[in-house]
Amino acid sequence: MSPHRHPYIELLACFAMACLIGGSVPALRGAEPTATTPQPKAMVGAYYFDGWSGHSSRAHDPNEPWAADAPTHLTRRMLEEYPEREPIWGWRNDSLKIMERQIDLAADHALQYFAFCWYWHDNGRALNEEAIRNDPKHTSMELFLQASNRNRMKFCLLLANHAGFEITGAENWRQGFEFWLPYLRNKQYLTVDGKPLIIVFGAGPEHKDGFAAMQAAAKAAGLPGLAIAGCGRGSVQDGYAHRTHYNINEGYTAGAKEVDYAQLVAANRAAWRGSPEQPYIPIITAGWDKRPWEGPTGLNQAPGWYYPDRTPEQFADFLRQAVDWLDRSPEQATKERILLIYAWNEFGEGGYIAPTRGDPDGAYLKALKSVIAPSE
Repeated sequence: MSPHRHPYIELLACFAMACLIGGSVPALRGAEPTATTPQPKAMVGAYYFDGWSGHSSRAHDPNEPWAADAPTHLTRRMLEEYPEREPIWGWRNDSLKIMERQIDLAADHALQYFAFCWYWHDNGRALNEEAIRNDPKHTSMELFLQASNRNRMKFCLLLANHAGFEITGAENWRQGFEFWLPYLRNKQYLTVDGKPLIIVFGAGPEHKDGFAAMQAAAKAAGLPGLAIAGCGRGSVQDGYAHRTHYNINEGYTAGAKEVDYAQLVAANRAAWRGSPEQPYIPIITAGWDKRPWEGPTGLNQAPGWYYPDRTPEQFADFLRQAVDWLDRSPEQATKERILLIYAWNEFGEGGYIAPTRGDPDGAYLKALKSVIAPSE
């Protein structure tokens, strides 16, 4: 037996003596730091609408030479009257390089997920997988899944369940679930209470049986279930575990009218209401002005209200109000403190925070980071 104590015994003796005299305990080499990493003030995401891939319906019109290489939702009115809305990467976004650039811009400024708009084909009929895979409005989500930096963000689906793209009947919802299952199992997919989040536009009681079929299929597939959020409405009894909105504006086709952005903020705030049984995901409508899509040089949409006086400062204050609501009303919100911004890139409808020719330095993204990012 050696007369010298083992180094480990020496360390234990040192620890015991420190405890007895109230001194500090020497740190063990290689021990993990005890300080926790500062967290963002909320989990903030943004809707992503891919109207900026594919080709305009006027691409072959000799009277519309601007449309030769235009994406699906670009209009002559946007080019002529609203050129400041062009993203800093150009009107087209259908390349992996541009998607990776968007992910970095978003993640660098405290945006943590994209909610991609997803479209059913054919309206009210059975799953048309070929049409879905060929829909250019799904291009960006597929690029996101291929991006080398995709682990910097989460993603989820917004089912654009409206006229032209409606899902009807329990069997169609079940087929839809089977199609979405690879996305829902992706490690980057956003979950609430451990369940994949699916947001449904056009929410209503008529989908109750379809949701029940999806929930059964989800559990059979080994998932704990689905967190289904209805846009604007939808009861717990009808299968909506959560509520949110896509956007909130008061006069979609009510005739042209210029309105203060402060009024739009107030309309959004009035909708922030949830309960422990059905938490609400607050919507922050970053802007609304769809004039580029109105009239014959747009998409022939009827005129509506618009809010042209928005500023990054107003947007930052709007975000602070949403964070304050989460702080004051935890029983009405998700435990993950999820917020949703309309939108990342709704350039036609005027709801966007992505950098553009009119905002090349990303003032709206800087506003987002200033409010949401953890304090240094």
